[in-house]
Parts: sequence; C-alpha cells; structure tokens
Amino acid sequence: MARHRHHVNPLKMSFFTQRGERLELPADRDVEVELGCADAQFLFERSAVRPDIVPIGLEIREELVEEVNARARREGSPVRVVFCHANLELAGLFAPGSVARFFVNFPDPWFKRRHKKRRVMEPGLAAAMAAALRPDGELFFQSDVWDLALDALAVLEGEPAIANRAGPWSFWKEGNPYGVRSKREQGCEEDGAPIWRLRFDRVRSTVDG
Repeated sequence: MARHRHHVNPLKMSFFTQRGERLELPADRDVEVELGCADAQFLFERSAVRPDIVPIGLEIREELVEEVNARARREGSPVRVVFCHANLELAGLFAPGSVARFFVNFPDPWFKRRHKKRRVMEPGLAAAMAAALRPDGELFFQSDVWDLALDALAVLEGEPAIANRAGPWSFWKEGNPYGVRSKREQGCEEDGAPIWRLRFDRVRSTVDG
C-alpha cells in the first residue's frame, strides 16, 4: 500500500457533510464493526477465523478506504470499509440493535492538550454505538496510551446502556479474546509495551425484551 497520513484532523469542515446512508446488513449474521480500521488487517484476519461474520470498517481517510476495498475484491474477502466520520455518521449507518461487536483499536491519541477534543471516544459516539448494539452485543477498546485509555474509560462508564465486563472503572485484564491483532497491537506485544483494554456489554432493557 502507498504511504498515508497517520493523523487526520476530524474537525475539518470538509468532514461535516453527511455522506453515508444506512447500510443494508443481513439480520441472521453477526455484524462486527471496527472504527478507524486503517489497512483493516484486524478485519481481514477476523473474517478469516470467523467466515460467518459481516466485517465492516469505518475509516476517515478516503484513499485508504479505496485501497482496502480494492484488496477485498481481489482476495474475495467479505471485508467492506465505509468512508465516513464515525462521530457524526455512525448513528445513521446502523439500525438500532443491528451490530454484534464494535472494535476501537488504538485510535489516534492527540497528545497535545488543545487537540484532545479531536479524540474519537466521546459521549455522543458511545451513545451511538450502544444504540446500534444488539442486546447481547459488546464494545472492545484498546490503546497503548494510558491517558487515552483513561479518557475512554470515563466516557464509556458514563454511558448507561453499556456495562463494564471487568467491573466498574476497571480495565479488562484477560488480553485480546478475539484471536486476531491489528498491526499496532502486534507491534506493542513484540516490544513488550503495555496495552490497556476495555470490554463493555450492551445492557438489556425492557425495550429489548
């Protein structure tokens, strides 16, 4: 693949145009969605070990979307990546209760204080993911940046429709349970760098039945 920008400012005005329409997805298969999927290594590997799933990636870098979708066509893979700004468009892409799992793997940390508002995990996104999850759905987050992981924990603990599987205000300590890794995760483990993980479950309500 060609070289791409690692960071894209999600607050650029050009991203504030709604592009996506609701995705037509099969109701009888697990839909798994990765936010900020980049080259989609995680999704390609996940679909290889779980050929029964519907793997969807959301990515803000349009050139990467085109390359990944071209690769999927070449390889006959079910991976599909959608060009979108997840914080603005996720709620419109997925019907309520239609997603089995959301993955947020090593999002951009935006270290500088003035840039923290660009971080992907914020209350509106957490609410949108919770609404899109089916009653037994789950949300998995991981990062090698402590400050970012702590911010994500605070946001997810504030969303009442999901519950922390590890217990309130706790990180998931049992590793990655999905059998596949993104490039960043692979690099962190090879270097012995710490990874902070969060695993939340959709809370059943009286509406869910």
